[in-house]
Amino acid sequence: MTEAQTILIKQAKVIDPQSTHHLNVCDIFIENDQIKAIGDSLNIQAELVIEQTGLHISPGWFDLRANFRDPGTGDAEDFNSGASAAIAGGFTGVGLSPETDPVIDRKSDVEYLYKCAEELPLHVYPLAAFSQKLAGQELSEMWDLHEAGAASFSHGQRNLKNTALLKLALLYGREFAPHLHLQAFDANIRGNGVMHEGAQSTWLGLKGIPALAEELGVLQALHIADYAETGIHFQGISAASTVAILKEARALKDRFSADVNLANLVFTDEDLQEYNTNLKVYPPLRSKGDQEALIRGLAEGTLEVITSNHEPHELEAKRCEFEQAAFGAAGLETFFGALWKRLESEMELSRVIECIAHNPRKVLALDIPHIEEGTYAEFTLFNPHKEYSLSQQDLESKAANNPYLNLPLKGKAVATLVKGTVVLL
Repeated sequence: MTEAQTILIKQAKVIDPQSTHHLNVCDIFIENDQIKAIGDSLNIQAELVIEQTGLHISPGWFDLRANFRDPGTGDAEDFNSGASAAIAGGFTGVGLSPETDPVIDRKSDVEYLYKCAEELPLHVYPLAAFSQKLAGQELSEMWDLHEAGAASFSHGQRNLKNTALLKLALLYGREFAPHLHLQAFDANIRGNGVMHEGAQSTWLGLKGIPALAEELGVLQALHIADYAETGIHFQGISAASTVAILKEARALKDRFSADVNLANLVFTDEDLQEYNTNLKVYPPLRSKGDQEALIRGLAEGTLEVITSNHEPHELEAKRCEFEQAAFGAAGLETFFGALWKRLESEMELSRVIECIAHNPRKVLALDIPHIEEGTYAEFTLFNPHKEYSLSQQDLESKAANNPYLNLPLKGKAVATLVKGTVVLL
C-alpha cells in the first residue's frame, strides 16, 4: 500500500460510460484524493507514477454481496482475510451479508464492521437483517440500524415464509432505506434439492431444485412490493423463466432491481458431472439455456448487477458427499478474471463495468465515483488482456471452496485507489 499526495496515471483507457472521457486513453493526475486534471499527455510531477501496457481505468469495482463470516469463528473467513481478498480482487467497496454468527441485527454489529474497516483501503457497506436473527418472525430495529449506518436490509439467503413480515418491512423501510434485498424462492417447491432439476439431476441421481421455486418467490415478492408501493432488490436470479417475468415487470413498472451471481454465469449444471462440491451453490447452477438468458438479461438491462456472492467455507464443509456438502462458493480474488473470460465474446466491457461498478452503487443509492476532473478519486486500474490462473496458495482468503482455481482467467486488477491509498496488485 502506498499513500501519496500526488499520483499520475499514464495512458490509461477510461471505461466509464457516464464520463466524458469514456473510451479515451488519458493521463490522469490526482492530488489529495481528487482528480485534478485529465488530458492526452500531462507534464506534471507526481510522487507516484503508474504506467503499464494495456492499462484501463474504471470507477472502483463494487461487490454488492459478500460474506466475511465476521462475526463468527474465523475458521472459513474473518474480516481481515475477507477484506484482503476483496482488495486483491480489485474491489474498492463491498456490501456485507448479514448472515453471520451472530446475525447483523443490532446497532453494535453495524458499528463493529465499520470499525474493522477504518484503516483498510476498502469501503464496507453492512446489509443488516430486517428480521431479528433472520428468523422471519419479528422486524429488527430497522431505524436504529439505519441510523448506525446500515446500507440497506437483507434476509441473507434464507427463505422468508412470513410474507406478512416482508410486507411490513417494505412498508416500514420505504421512507428511509434503499430497496430491501431478498433471495426469493418457495421453500416447499425447493424442498431438499441440491442442484437444478432437469436432465442432469436425473442422470446424476441427485434431488433437483426446479426453477419454479424461484419463479413463485419472485412473483409473490413483486406483488407484495407493488402493494407496499415500494421497490425490492432480487438476489441471485438464476432461471430463464424468472428473467422473462422480470422483463415483463420492467415494462410495467421500475420498482425493482436484480442481480446474478458469478457462478451462474461461468458454470452450468453440466459441470457437476464429477460431483464437485465447490459447485454446490444456491441458487443452483442451471442449464445452458438458463445461463444464456441471464447473459441476455444483463445485456438488455433486465438484470443490472453481477455479484461474487462470496460464501467462504472451511474444507470440512465441502469434503463430503455432494448431498451433505454446504451450499456456497468463494470467489472474490478470481471474480473479474473468471467473469471477463466468460463474457468477453458476449458483452461489451463497458456494460460489464456498469454491472460491477455503477449499478451496485445505484442499488444502495450511493454516489458513483466517475472519472471526471474535480471528482473524488476511487477507481480500479486493470488489464483486461492479462491471462493467468490462481492456486490456493495465491489467495488472501481463508476459504477452501473457490471453484475458479487453476482455471484459465482473463483480466486482472493491477491497482486500486480508495481513501487516498494506492494498492498495487
